[in-house]
Amino acid sequence: MGLCCGQRTLSVPSLGVAVTAGPVFGLILQSELNSFLWMLRREPPSFFFGTIHVPYSRVWSYIPRNTKEALYRADNVYFELDLTDPYTISALANCQLLPDGARLSDVIPRSLYQRLKQHLDYVRLMMPTWVTSDQRGRGLYADYLFDAITGNWERKRPVWVMLMVNSLTRNDIRSRGTPVLDLYLAQEAQRLQKRTGAVEQVNEQCVPLNGLNFSQVGQGGD
Repeated sequence: MGLCCGQRTLSVPSLGVAVTAGPVFGLILQSELNSFLWMLRREPPSFFFGTIHVPYSRVWSYIPRNTKEALYRADNVYFELDLTDPYTISALANCQLLPDGARLSDVIPRSLYQRLKQHLDYVRLMMPTWVTSDQRGRGLYADYLFDAITGNWERKRPVWVMLMVNSLTRNDIRSRGTPVLDLYLAQEAQRLQKRTGAVEQVNEQCVPLNGLNFSQVGQGGD
């Protein structure tokens, strides 16, 4: 996965568990333990780095030197998905929609639908107090952010609505406009003129989530 013979390769899948690997450059330092970086011993070596979907600014200063060196020295960098590709973004949006023109109100209890609408009304009301002056200075106003995050929510599958609601918090809103770690690494790879690619297709992410039934989605949102 993500290997290319004769060239250094860094593969960046998203991992939900912590892994430990010693540094691959220089001496082992305490600050460089639990670096989420694996090395495949070959010539030249290949590396695997596990990420989480959070704004890069929250974690970049904690990412050890060896991981950053692996990025800068790699010839090829492969990601879970290519988040710089407009087709990928469009496909991700389309896969969230209910089939055959169905609406969320058709598939969840009426009482839950009403509670959801009330919560979204509350978020819309509070959003102007959550947005920072820096965000407003970059044109990220409350109405724009709310519409960008919740757009077409009445057509989305319950699992994607649950994920949307979970992201509508004060802290998450204040981080909007800052790329998540995966996207930042992809942007850095492009800036450094690395060869980039993806190890997964959009349907490989969407199909498992879309296969969850309503009770499973409800448990995930508890």
